[in-house]
Amino acid sequence: MAMTAHAARWTASATSATTGTASGAAHGPTVGPAVGTACLDWLKPAVEVAAPASDSWTLTPATAPAAWARLPRVATRTPPVAPGSVKAARAFTDTTLRRWGVADLVNDVGVVVSELLTNALRHGVPPRARNSSRPPIRLGLLHPGTCVLCAVSDPSDELPVLREPDYLAETGRGLHVVASLSQRWGWTPPGHAGKVVWATFPVPPGT
Repeated sequence: MAMTAHAARWTASATSATTGTASGAAHGPTVGPAVGTACLDWLKPAVEVAAPASDSWTLTPATAPAAWARLPRVATRTPPVAPGSVKAARAFTDTTLRRWGVADLVNDVGVVVSELLTNALRHGVPPRARNSSRPPIRLGLLHPGTCVLCAVSDPSDELPVLREPDYLAETGRGLHVVASLSQRWGWTPPGHAGKVVWATFPVPPGT
C-alpha cells in the first residue's frame, strides 16, 4: 500500500480529553486540524492528549500555531487486516523517519509501531467485524520538531491494560516494551470510531 503524507496546522479549541500513561491519567486542551485536514480527524484525539503529557512537546497546543517554526510533518497509513501488515508498517515507519531526518529513532519507534499494530490486529478487530463497515485500523506518525508521535487506532472500545508480565509466556509483554522504549504512552477515550493508542519519543539533540 502506498504511503500517504499530510501536513497539518493545529489550532486550539476548548474541550479536554483523558489519556492513560504508564503512571496514570492526564488531561489537556483539545487541538483540532484546520480546514482541509479532515482525513486526520482520527489522529486529532491522540495529539490532544499527547502534547500536554509529553516532556518533549515543549510547545503547548494553545501556543503551537504561532510558535512552530514549520508545520508538523504527518504521515498516515491504513494497514489491512492481513499477513504482512506489521512488517509493511515497520518499513513505512523506517522510511518515513529517515526521510524526516530522525533516523536515530527508527529502531525504538519501529518496535513500538509493531507492538501497537499487533495488538490492534489481534484484539481491536473482532473476527465477526473484519468485513463490516466499522472504522479501519490506522497508523499515524507526527513530527512537530521536538519529538515524534506514533499512533494506532482501532475500532475496539477495549482499553490496553499493563499487566504483570508472565516471563514464561510467549506473549503478553507488548505494552511493557512500549512503556520501556517510549517517553510517554497512552490512549484516547473510546468513541464511535474506537480508540487511539499513542507513544511519544524525544528527538535527540542536534538532530
